[in-house]
Amino acid sequence: MKLNYKRTFIIGLAFLSICAFWQVYDSLVPLILKNTFNIGDTAAGAVMALDNVLALFMLPLFGALSDKVKTPIGKRMPFILGGTALAVTSMMFMPYADNIVAFSMFIIALFFSLVFMSTYRSPAVALMPDVTPKPLRSKANAVINLMGAIGGAVSLGLIAVLVPKTGKPDYFPIFTIVGALMVVSVVILALSVKENKLVAEMEKINGHGTAEEDIGSGEKAKLPPDVKRSLIFILISIFLWFMAYNAVTTAFSKYAQSFLGIAGGGFASNQLIATVAAVIAFIPVGFLASKIGRRKTILMGLVLMFASFCGAFMLTSYHPVLTVFLVLIGTGWAAINVNSYPMVVEMAKGSDVGKYTGYYYTFSMAAQILTPVLSGALLEYVGYRTLFPYAAFFTAVAFCTMLIVRHGDSKPVTPKSKLEMMDAGD
Repeated sequence: MKLNYKRTFIIGLAFLSICAFWQVYDSLVPLILKNTFNIGDTAAGAVMALDNVLALFMLPLFGALSDKVKTPIGKRMPFILGGTALAVTSMMFMPYADNIVAFSMFIIALFFSLVFMSTYRSPAVALMPDVTPKPLRSKANAVINLMGAIGGAVSLGLIAVLVPKTGKPDYFPIFTIVGALMVVSVVILALSVKENKLVAEMEKINGHGTAEEDIGSGEKAKLPPDVKRSLIFILISIFLWFMAYNAVTTAFSKYAQSFLGIAGGGFASNQLIATVAAVIAFIPVGFLASKIGRRKTILMGLVLMFASFCGAFMLTSYHPVLTVFLVLIGTGWAAINVNSYPMVVEMAKGSDVGKYTGYYYTFSMAAQILTPVLSGALLEYVGYRTLFPYAAFFTAVAFCTMLIVRHGDSKPVTPKSKLEMMDAGD
C-alpha cells in the first residue's frame, strides 16, 4: 500500500489556503491593534483569542455537520468552497478599515472573517482521512502540513517584502494577494478532486480490511477504557503544546519589534526561517513516524522545542543564533503537528472522522483562546522576557501528559496480493 502523493498534494491546497490566511492574521492583526488602534497587549490578546472562541463551538459543529451532509460534489467540498468565498470577501475590509482608522469596521470585518473561516476548517482537514487508509495518514498529514507551511511561507514572504521599515504600512496588497491565493487554491481542488468517487473507493478498501479495524461495533459503540484514556491525554497534550506554540506565534511580531529591536517586516523573515525548516521536516518526520511510531516522534519534537525555547530566552537582542533556535522550533513543531491529528482520528470509527476532527480542534482552539490573553498579560505587566519561559513550561508539561498516551499508532497493513504489493493501483 502506497500513498497517492499527487492527490494528497491537491487535497492539501485547502489547508494551504487556510494557513495563508492565519499567518497574515497572526502576524498583522496584532500590529494593527497596537500601532493603528493603540490597543494594549492584554486587550489585544483577547481580540486575538476571538477566532478561537468561535472555533471552539463552530469547528466541532461543522465537522460533525459535514459528516452527515450528502451533495453531488461531496460532503466536505460545499463547506470548503462556500467558506472560502465568504471569508475572502470579509477579510478585504480589514486592511481598508486599518487605512481609514475605523476600529468598528475593523472588528466587524475581523469577526465575520473568523466566522466564515470556522465553517470550513474541520471539513477541509477531514477530507484527508476520508480518502486515506489509516496506516498512511501520518505520511498524508505530512503532505497536508507541508502545503499549509507553504501557504504560511507565502504570507510571510509578502509581509517581509511589502511591509516598510518606516512609516505607516498599507496592508491592502498583502490581503489581496493572499485572498487571491485562497480562491485559486480551492478552485483547483474542486476541479481536480471528485470527493464522492474517492470516498467510495476508500469504503471498498476499508471493507476488505486494509485499514485498522474500527473500535467497537455499531454507531453507538463506546471506546474501551484504555483507548478512551489515551484519547483524553492526547487531547490534553494538544491543549498544552498549543498553549506554548501559539503564545510565541501570536506575540512574535511584537516581541521582535519591541524587545529584539527588529525593524519593519524583518520579523517575518525570521519566522519564514522556522516555516522553511518545518517545510523541509514535514515529509521526513512522516517517514520517521512510520518507523518508530507517532508517539515517540512527538516526544522527540517536544524535547526539541523545549530546548529551543530555553535557548531563545537567553537572547536580549537580535543575534544570528536566533535563526538556529527558530529552525529547531520549526522542526520540532513539524514532528508534533504531523502525527498528533492522525493519532486522534486513528481512534475514530470511519463515520466519526469529522467529529474527532472537531475534538482535535476543540482542544487546540481552547488553548488558543486562553494563551493570547494569559501570555499577553505577562508581556504587558511582567515583561517581554516571559514569552519563551512561558512556552517552555507548557511544552514540558505536554511531554509528561504525552507519556501516558498508549494508542493511536497505526498498525501496519499486510498486502492482500502481490499486485497490491506492487502498488499497481497508484
